[in-house]
This record gives sequence, C-alpha cells and structure tokens, in this order.
Amino acid sequence: MTDLKDAIAFAQGAESHWPHSMYMPDGQFVMTHDSGEKAPDNEVLGPVTPRGAASGIVYRGHEKLAEWGDVDRADMTFSVAKSYLALLAGLALGDGLIRSLDDKVAAYALDDGFTSEQNRDITWRHLLTQTSEWSGTVFGKEDRIDHNRVVGLAVADAPKGTRRAMKKPGTFYEYNDVRVNRLSRSLLQVFKEPLPQVLKRRIMDPIGGSQGWKWDGYRNSYDTIDGRPMLSVPGGGHWGGGIVISARDLSLMGRLVAQGGVWDGKQILPKGWTDELVKPCPVAPFYGLMWWLNTDKRQFAAASERSYFALGWGSHIVWIDPDNDLVTVLRWIDRKKAPEFVERLLGAIKA
Repeated sequence: MTDLKDAIAFAQGAESHWPHSMYMPDGQFVMTHDSGEKAPDNEVLGPVTPRGAASGIVYRGHEKLAEWGDVDRADMTFSVAKSYLALLAGLALGDGLIRSLDDKVAAYALDDGFTSEQNRDITWRHLLTQTSEWSGTVFGKEDRIDHNRVVGLAVADAPKGTRRAMKKPGTFYEYNDVRVNRLSRSLLQVFKEPLPQVLKRRIMDPIGGSQGWKWDGYRNSYDTIDGRPMLSVPGGGHWGGGIVISARDLSLMGRLVAQGGVWDGKQILPKGWTDELVKPCPVAPFYGLMWWLNTDKRQFAAASERSYFALGWGSHIVWIDPDNDLVTVLRWIDRKKAPEFVERLLGAIKA
C-alpha cells in the first residue's frame, strides 16, 4: 500500500522535538520545562529514561498492517499511564474491592487524605474523570502545582501553578497529575498490592506482554499497608517515573480494550468496563474515565467521533477507532503533526 508507506514516512519525519537525553541544555527535565515549572515545583522524584526514536504500529482487527521504528524498545509513556489506572480501577470494581464508582473514596481510605471538608465527598468517579477538586499533597507534590493547567481543550484563568479557589467535587474539570497520583495511591490501598504487580499478573501477562516493561515510582512514594512498605506509582512521568513500555506492548493493551476486554476468548477486564471508559464526563464531554474522547471531532478532525485515545506528552498515542477496527500506536510524534498522520492513515485504509 503506497499510501500506507507515505503515512509511515510522514510519522517518521514528524518526530518529537524532545531531546533524547530527556534533559534540556539548562539541565531541566524536558517535561517540567514544557510545563513551565520552576523550582521547587519542578523537582524530579522518579527515574528518567532516555528516549528512542519515533516508532509505531497499526493493527486492523487481528492483522498487523504496519510497524516502524524500534517497536520493542521500552520508553517512558507519560500520561498513557492514566489509561492503565482506569483499567486497574475496572479490576478493583470487578473484584468488589470498590463497590461502586459513585462511592466516596473516604470510606476506603487508609490515610487522612479524604477527611477534610473539601475532600470528604469525592467519589472514585470524580478521581477517574479528573473532576475531583481534591486538595492536598501527595509524595511532596501539592495539587496547587497543576492548578490552571491547560491540557487539550481546557482554558485557564491564570498561569499554571497559580492557586485558585476550590470548587465542589464533580463540578469542575482540571487535568491535575497530583490528583491522579492520589487516585493511584487509593487504588494501591484497595488492592493492598503494588499496582505494577496487579497489572502484570492480571493484564499484561495474560495478553502476551513482554517482560521488558516497568512502572517506576518516586524515591519517596511508599505507603505502609498491612505493616509492609509498598511502592505507589504515578499516573505519568511528570516528575519522572511512570510506565516505561514498548509500542508493541501498548498495542496489546489497545487491542484488549478494543475487543471489550476479551483476549483469546477469556474476559480479562470486567464485562462492560470498556464501555464505561468511554462515556463522556458531563462536565468535560471530551473525557471519559482517564481516556480521551473524540467528541465533536475536537481531538482529531479526520478520525471517527467514536475514536478514543490514551495520550501521553511527548507524544505517545494509543488510538482506538471502532468504526475502522483500528488500533494504532504512535511514539515520539510531534503532537501538532499527529492529526495529519491520522488523516493520511485513514486515507490509506480507505484507498
């Protein structure tokens, strides 16, 4: 398919501008630099893995249509980790560890993170839709750091990191990595097992994932559960750490979700959970449960409105297109050029 080769060549020529070392010439981590953070907000707490080159993989159903670059190289994925947290939340719900997404997290907490007046009414759904307005500090990072943060379609009233008045949980959307780390810590507390172990045993190993991925925490992100120290992992690489994984492994996860959580006839994710992931949040209709939606085609104009995405800064994209039975993984593509790749790929498929 000549057109498909053209689309791949475009992706390879549209590589991210991020330095391969992941550090800017002034020594700042590229993620906190891109976020405009200054000390002490920009302190890196977890490992930083130097990056590889652009890569990607395209599946249509069970057929691999294309791959390019080193699809077996494990790289940082940043906020794609959030979408993995949503899969783990589904397991917790299926196991009965969480009875309902609309339960208050305070009823499950093993610490005082949900006792304040601001936090006591926060539900699991609020955390998963980034509408919790949770206020506090997680592993040395205060939620204020990501106040007024602009990601995707959000609009801010002041510069990122400027403290603002808190709103009622469930009424306001803000992309906030501290609150995501609070969700991760709360999931650790209900599983009572480090999330990387749960992910490996329950999802990645059953779908044939490699042994080369990892989920790094912070040097200070330990919780004591049942008298044992356990590592709590972040939902991204904002301050280092996060999921370090290959394009091939990401494509397996994408295919699992695209198939309704079923793999080789076995229900890996709870039945119906993948539908729940993509229900638009009433406050933010472009967002589901830690998955981005293509509502009004505002993410990618050329893609089906039913498309949905795991997205990570840098850029890392797991794009699921139910209308065309496509699962596409893009690594280290310039985010501004990703829409044109989507357009070219769909043009090639339809040709």
